[in-house]
Amino acid sequence: MRRLLLLLLLLGTVAAAVALRRDRSGARDDLAPPVWPPLPARPPVAPATSALRAEPESPPATWKPLADDGSVPDGYPIKANDSSMIFHVPGGRFYDRTKPERCYATETDATADGYRRAKS
Repeated sequence: MRRLLLLLLLLGTVAAAVALRRDRSGARDDLAPPVWPPLPARPPVAPATSALRAEPESPPATWKPLADDGSVPDGYPIKANDSSMIFHVPGGRFYDRTKPERCYATETDATADGYRRAKS
């Protein structure tokens, strides 16, 4: 019973201290908000002309999709996979198993499109 009374007395003291602190800090609400210096004005930007915004012409397509029968098109033996961004050359370890999304004529064309050569 004594412990309960001591606990209640302690909680009451803490509550009174919190209330007193809250009352004293209420005077701070009257302070003015800080004044920040104005930001420097940005110089005006001239509108871009259509010649500046023109997209560079895209190079002609250097790849072909698989033929309708699922075979590699003639003259495009390099198989490239879009999900892995890897290309396979004839004679490579996984060349026969690869089902490509694109077929390239040269390794340079595949590399230029962002693909890398398979490690094996």
